[in-house]
Amino acid sequence: MIRRSVPSAARRRTTLSAVLAGALAVGILVGASNARGDSAGPAPAVCPAALVGEADCYTGRDAAGAHYAIAVPHDWNGSLVVHAHGGPDLGAASDPGRSVDDLGRWSVMVKEGYAWAGSSYRRGGYGTRMAAADTESVRRVFVARFGQPRRTYVHGQSWGGNVAAKVVETYGTRRGPYDGALLTNGVLAGGSRGYDYRVDLRVVYQYYCRNHPRPAEPQYPLWQGLRADSTMTSAGLRARLQECTGHASPPQERTALQQRNLDDILAVTRIPERTLESHLRFATFTFRDLVHGRLGGRNPFGNRGVRYSGSHDDVALNAGVERFAPDPTAVRDLSYDSDLTGEVPIPVLTLHAIDDPTAFVEHEAAYRATLQGAGRGGALVQTFTREREHSELSDAEYATSMAALEAWVRTGERPTARSVAASCAAFDRAYGTGCFYDPAFRPSPYASRVEPRPGGLRWPAMTGAQERAWSRIEGVGIAP
Repeated sequence: MIRRSVPSAARRRTTLSAVLAGALAVGILVGASNARGDSAGPAPAVCPAALVGEADCYTGRDAAGAHYAIAVPHDWNGSLVVHAHGGPDLGAASDPGRSVDDLGRWSVMVKEGYAWAGSSYRRGGYGTRMAAADTESVRRVFVARFGQPRRTYVHGQSWGGNVAAKVVETYGTRRGPYDGALLTNGVLAGGSRGYDYRVDLRVVYQYYCRNHPRPAEPQYPLWQGLRADSTMTSAGLRARLQECTGHASPPQERTALQQRNLDDILAVTRIPERTLESHLRFATFTFRDLVHGRLGGRNPFGNRGVRYSGSHDDVALNAGVERFAPDPTAVRDLSYDSDLTGEVPIPVLTLHAIDDPTAFVEHEAAYRATLQGAGRGGALVQTFTREREHSELSDAEYATSMAALEAWVRTGERPTARSVAASCAAFDRAYGTGCFYDPAFRPSPYASRVEPRPGGLRWPAMTGAQERAWSRIEGVGIAP
């Protein structure tokens, strides 16, 4: 059983005094940072509404241009959560509001006594290693201002789970700055395989709908997502999806053709109807960013050999759907940037909604196979809940997860899915958001949900040896 441990007032004052002394000790480092042209450091800011009166909040911008938000609770337990946000957002520059919004969304961490530091990243667009570097940067900003925490944890949700997992592998040495990781609803299959179902959506949608692009519009290979110079907006894409499938209309208002198109697309891709539009946006706008903005127009995706099934006429679908093969150098660069080796030196706890409609729960099977393939399966504990959302889970479960991870790090005793679930009720008495754990659940293999490409059954998708070899190639990966 994991018990809540709240430091005494005297202990909290002692901890805060030690931290402030540490902050003075690192003052020279702050000065050196400023001399290099870095930001002046965290400045006091208004806390999100959920934390007013409970924490001191700060914002700033680091040397790479990434905005960040920091919170230190009045009852600080001495430990720090460093947060990696999801997305990726597609704006050109760092979004100062993103880190503040995430602080509000995960205010439960601060309410549980943890300090918080989250980066908005230096730019929008794809770049997992860039985001990992910016996440590590905000940790250093925190240490320079507030001193070395007792323990430091990295948290990431959605694509941020991929980013946080990359932080673990890149910066999480045994005696490094991170003590543990919490990955929630994470995109843990990596980039070279984790978006194949969206590749399938892009080509299957076009086979049925023929309006993205329309026959009279300039044509382009669908792996691009969208032409580099297209002016299409999200609203424009939504209108085309509605035109073809009537997805936003009640079933009785759809035409027979719209309903059949919708049924076929959903059955073949196995994407939930409620997130069809968001997946198509990713396969349009994020693919464009990835291909044109990050990979110099090269194609990292392929679908040759994939047999699509579940439609009213699979023979016609497979004969007519667009096919393409990836550029090996594009696959290498995307893999190096975002795939995971499984070489994990610290405890990792995951929490995933079984019915997550965005990052399917089978991502967890890919991550488990990745760590097992690297001989690090013992560093991973996975928990699952009977929830149906992607962007936010129960506050009681986040609090439970942090307590379980903290106890694991502190005692060395590895929790189980059952012991974590049993501990949730104590936290739910404070938060009242529910405990939905299913300790018996085990996700099916990733290939059961997403048709594997050649060589796609073996994990990790990028071995540690491959990563080290590729790191010696000039210009490998995705530029920051």
